[in-house]
Amino acid sequence: MKVLILFYSMYGHIYKMVQAAAEGVNEVEGAEAVIRRVPETLPEEVLAKMGALDFQKSLADVPVAKLDEMVEADAIIFATPTRFGNMVGQMRQFLDATGGLWAQGKLIGKVGSVITSSATQHGGQESTILTILPFLLHQGMVIVGLPYSFQGQMGISEITGGSPYGASTIAGGQGERMPSENELAAARFQGRHVAQTAKKLA
Repeated sequence: MKVLILFYSMYGHIYKMVQAAAEGVNEVEGAEAVIRRVPETLPEEVLAKMGALDFQKSLADVPVAKLDEMVEADAIIFATPTRFGNMVGQMRQFLDATGGLWAQGKLIGKVGSVITSSATQHGGQESTILTILPFLLHQGMVIVGLPYSFQGQMGISEITGGSPYGASTIAGGQGERMPSENELAAARFQGRHVAQTAKKLA
C-alpha cells in the first residue's frame, strides 16, 4: 500500500514535516511512504534573491511528482506552506493539472490529507488546509485530518502548530524556527493515521 506525500517546501520547514509524516506511514505494516516534490515554477535568480536556492538545490535527489503517481497511490498527503491563507502557487499549479484525473474519476476513494506551515502563529494555517479540501472533495477523496487522539494539539504550555484540520508548523518571520518535536510528532501521527485509514478502506 502506497502513501504518496506530495509537497512543496521553499526553505525546508515543510520538508521536515514531510519526513516525519513518512516515518509515521512506514510504521504501519504493509504501508510505504513515497515522497515527491511538485515542480518549481520560480527561476533560479528569483530563488537566489529569496535566499532559497541552496535548499532547492539540496532537493535534487527528491524526484519531481508525476500525475500518474497520484493514481498509483492509495492515499495522498499534500504538504504546502501558506501564502496569504492559501496554498503556494507551485502546489496550485500542479493540482490544476489534474483535470484529466478528475474527468476519469481516478482519485475517487483515495484518502487525502493536508499538512501546512506559516510564518506566524495565526498566519492562515487552518484556512490554507480548508482551501485544499475542496480539491479533495471534487476528486472524490476521503478526507483525513489530525484527530484529537493526538494529544499534542491540546497543550497550552508551548507555542505550536497543529489542529484537527492537520499537522502544521510555525516557521517564524525570517524562517528561523524549524518544526518543534511536538509538531513533528503531529506529522508523524498524521502519517500513521492516514496509512491506517487507507488500509481499512483497501
